[in-house]
Amino acid sequence: MGVRATVYTLGVRLVFFGTPEFAVPSLDAVVAARHDVLLVVTRPDQPVGRHLRMTSPAAVAAARRLGLPLAQPEKLGVDDFLARLRVLSPEVAVVVAFGRLISPRVLRVPRRGFINLHPSLLPRYRGPSPIESAIGAGDEKTGVTTMLLDEGMDTGPILLQREVAIEPRERTPELEARLAKLGADLVVETLARLADGTLTPTLQDPSLATVTGKLDRKLGRIDWQVGARELACRCRAFDPWPGLFTNFRGARLKVHGLEAGEAAAGDEAPGTVLVVSTAGIGVRCGGGTVALLTEVQREGKRRIPADAFIIGERVAPGERFR
Repeated sequence: MGVRATVYTLGVRLVFFGTPEFAVPSLDAVVAARHDVLLVVTRPDQPVGRHLRMTSPAAVAAARRLGLPLAQPEKLGVDDFLARLRVLSPEVAVVVAFGRLISPRVLRVPRRGFINLHPSLLPRYRGPSPIESAIGAGDEKTGVTTMLLDEGMDTGPILLQREVAIEPRERTPELEARLAKLGADLVVETLARLADGTLTPTLQDPSLATVTGKLDRKLGRIDWQVGARELACRCRAFDPWPGLFTNFRGARLKVHGLEAGEAAAGDEAPGTVLVVSTAGIGVRCGGGTVALLTEVQREGKRRIPADAFIIGERVAPGERFR
């Protein structure tokens, strides 16, 4: 099903900056709304996977499908790319998950500046991992924001925002897909209101700002002294990467399913197996809480339900994850 967008009579001449799949619904929506996309700018192809096969960003395929001019510069501030932008003379630039800070020289080219779509309710969760951070914190809501880019990281004035609830069992890929569609609609609305002069930028309150960091593989190591509910949130947030992992019998074990179970009295060390059943593996966590492991994976093997792992490995109460 294609992106549905309201058609506005006042098209805007723009350059679109975006890289991953998250950017594609916004590009589709901008084109469907009959804005004049002069150029799609995305990141260069990158080596991906075990065999380091050169792979294009999702925005490349989208631009070619839509018949749009495409640029993949190594650096944005070089003279030849700047010259190309100046010749195009865009009214505005739209940025959706481009993945690179944009230099002041480039920011000054569009007459009305750069409009950025950010998947959080700014000023909360500035930075590169807002979706994972919202899920990992156990937030009940998040949203999307359009803002004017300045030289900081997601610090510019807010244009429009839309709020959405986070579903109790929602993982990062599912929420990301919903926010991409919601954000596409917001980008189109922002451009329409820019065209008719009804946008009023609002300065962010720095005292309310929180900043996220880049995800790192080490974040996936389970600290069993943390409460079970927080670990369950991390399991959903870090799907698919970096994922959760622990050590069992001296080897790494990936944990794909972890839920907060019912608390149980006891003084077992964190990481101790309390119970094994068809429902999963009950493990002692911090604060007297219990986590239920429901899906796991030995390195080099396929992921399996925890009850199959229990049978195959003969997991017994009293053993420890470390």
